[in-house]
Amino acid sequence: MTRSRGHSRGRAPTNAPVVFQAAALLLDYPDRDWPRRPRTVRETVAALPGPEIPLLLSFCARAEREDPLAVAARYVATFDRSRRRCLYLTYYTDGDTRRRGAALARIKSVYRAHGWLPPDDELPDFLPLMLEFAARTSEAGTALLAEHRAAIEVLRYALEAHRSPYAALLQAVCRCLPGQAPASREEALRLARTGPPAEAVGLGVPEPLAARSRPRPHDEGARR
Repeated sequence: MTRSRGHSRGRAPTNAPVVFQAAALLLDYPDRDWPRRPRTVRETVAALPGPEIPLLLSFCARAEREDPLAVAARYVATFDRSRRRCLYLTYYTDGDTRRRGAALARIKSVYRAHGWLPPDDELPDFLPLMLEFAARTSEAGTALLAEHRAAIEVLRYALEAHRSPYAALLQAVCRCLPGQAPASREEALRLARTGPPAEAVGLGVPEPLAARSRPRPHDEGARR
């Protein structure tokens, strides 16, 4: 799998909203509608230009070949059972601290300022939710993702180290973010850790299960 290197972009590519929406669909829990999600993404992006597109297509090709229960089991093992591969971005910057509450409130206020009401049963820093917002509200959403870029890059490095197929989705997202990417995992961790409160715990190794606010209807079956 191709590893994304540190690079600089002045602005997001023109197909960034499509990439963000595709990644939002594919990074969310694979529930009953899963079989049509990778197919829909593949059909939507196949003719688009840009180095991000093959990354999305490679994930879709694999996902379409796999049994949905196997996909669900891998999702749980990848994101819900590892402290290093959490989809809740403020855990990487604020840990399980009082400061995290303020960070979540700020993200929610950005959503509300742009007339976007996310579901009540999900935390606002859930990466698929932030990607969907960026797809629908390009300027503000991309700025919000860029603000949390260090956390996104930490997750990308963790998925690459795990040799996860989900790494391709994070690579595609990171290629669409403006500005300078961290040149290494260590730099990404350092940037994510800048300024957390003294009582912060688990920075870079968050507790994903504590952040789950919605039930996962297929989790029990996926664990079998």
